[in-house]
Amino acid sequence: MIIGTAGHIDHGKTALVAALTGTDTDRLAEEKARGITIDLGFAYTDLGDGSVTGFVDVPGHERLVHTMVAGAGGIDLALIVVAADDGIMPQTQEHLAILSLLGVTRAVVAITKADLAEAPALDELRARISQRLQATPMAGAPVLAVSARSGQGIDALRDLLARQAAETAQREAGQPCRVIIDRSFSIEGAGTVVTGILRAGEVRVGDQLTVSPAGLPVRVRGVRAQNRRVDVAGPGMRVALNLAGIARDQVGRGDAVLAPELHAPTDRVDVALHWTHATPFRSGTRARLHVGSAEAEARLVPLGARLPDGAELVQMVLDRPLAVGWGDGFILRDPSASRTLGGGRLLDLRPPARRRATPERHAALRAWALPDHDGALQALLQVPPGHVDLAAFYRDRGLTAAEPGYADILGPPTNRMAFRKGLPDEMQQALTETLAAYHEANPDLQGMGREALRLSLRPRLPLPVFEALLRNAISAGRIHAEAGFVRLPGHAPQMAPADEALYARIAPELAGEARFRPPRVRDLAGGLGMAEGEVRRVLKLAARLGRVDQIARDHFFLRATTAEMAAMIRELSDAGSEGWFTAPAFRDRTQNGRKVAIEILDFFDRLGLTLRRGDLRRVNPHRAHLF
Repeated sequence: MIIGTAGHIDHGKTALVAALTGTDTDRLAEEKARGITIDLGFAYTDLGDGSVTGFVDVPGHERLVHTMVAGAGGIDLALIVVAADDGIMPQTQEHLAILSLLGVTRAVVAITKADLAEAPALDELRARISQRLQATPMAGAPVLAVSARSGQGIDALRDLLARQAAETAQREAGQPCRVIIDRSFSIEGAGTVVTGILRAGEVRVGDQLTVSPAGLPVRVRGVRAQNRRVDVAGPGMRVALNLAGIARDQVGRGDAVLAPELHAPTDRVDVALHWTHATPFRSGTRARLHVGSAEAEARLVPLGARLPDGAELVQMVLDRPLAVGWGDGFILRDPSASRTLGGGRLLDLRPPARRRATPERHAALRAWALPDHDGALQALLQVPPGHVDLAAFYRDRGLTAAEPGYADILGPPTNRMAFRKGLPDEMQQALTETLAAYHEANPDLQGMGREALRLSLRPRLPLPVFEALLRNAISAGRIHAEAGFVRLPGHAPQMAPADEALYARIAPELAGEARFRPPRVRDLAGGLGMAEGEVRRVLKLAARLGRVDQIARDHFFLRATTAEMAAMIRELSDAGSEGWFTAPAFRDRTQNGRKVAIEILDFFDRLGLTLRRGDLRRVNPHRAHLF
């Protein structure tokens, strides 16, 4: 169990921890000189059951609330300290508010310096404390009077904490490792060491992990858990990790050490926010975010809805990426860090920057707020667009990826997508309907571009998932794919009747004895008495249908003529020395001028039928049967 202290400055938190553990958690020279806690302190003890309980001692000064928040994240129980001679003070109130906002539900209250107060005064203070706790998740917490100086009540407090430790639920060990770092230092001969609470999973000597948000790979050289050297540490323990592969100045408070698959820092999150007081705010309001042991400036955007528990849905845009997880508790303070504004928990770590306050987004965030993971995923699948990135969902919720049976799964192994049951079949139908409409509107085109088809579908799919959907449709014979185009099986490109009539007038002019030197578009238009633009349009349409080839600008050849010239080239190559032939040889075979012959050969060069070396060409054996 991990216990975190809370309370006003100079109420005896550090002295109480020392009385319980025998350890003075003030390690800094300034702390000892001034007699106050400035940074987090740590101590460990056996409360009598053979296990080790860790203590995180936090500072009580109002200017050090950010440090208190860093220490309070991930604790199992709060040890709230109230001095008998002072009673409930401002920082007592703020620490209680912070614990409530972070979702801490288990607490023990110690009235310290009890030897300085009479019994009636202690009873009155005990009643006031219990009344104050009634409005928090820690209502009903036991209240004991103790004195670190005289030893009064210390044994009773130790026994109570031991019973609390025995009742602490074991955390799930089968999930990916995640450690929130609150301290880093270097030990001569060992290297970089980081400490923090193991929020989830296990960590072993030899594990390959990632420091996030920097994304630096590290190897675990050594592990200490609850101040003991171990080979493996479990969830909920306070750990010190000796890391190889990273320098001391590359890692520190605010970072996380985690399983590589969990590394996905974010600078935009949707959250459930409880205000400490009714706090209307405008979009763009700035605040200081404290989450885990990290801090960042946040710009707040109201999303115009609340959860059933009254939490306001808000998007926070951060000034830097953070390594956070779903459900992490957070605290918001004003930009000057003088006042706690509110707090809550993180919901969606990958929210959209646009259309972020739609009814669909509100429904999605209500789904994200569900504590049951399967329930959340099923609820998300019922919200448009009806699909969820499985890897991202399980990663952000700190889980090992799975493929649930209540969803249809599509996509390659690296990009599996869960769909609402039946949705892939609906999208297959949408594929064919979209293609049918496209063919009707564009009968002259061989098919629809893949990307154009993807962008026309609703919901819009990531490319790998769309390709998987397409492969399923192709294998089922519902559609055909050729190069970059997709079409229905029965579709054959064709001209409209009016264009077919125009082409019937043009085609004979490209045939006959002049087929190797057909007239260009301008000459065709003049000879046929047609508009030049119309001739060009119809010939380009015929080119898309494979009837003609545009050899050069405004110079079209019948496809049969192109094939005939390709055969000539193969013959010249077969007859040439080592397969090489010259442009004049081709010119003579086609009885053409030099300019047109070169244009034709350049066309075949572009297609890859011929390979050029200086003035010589030969057939490319890999494209020899192109025509």
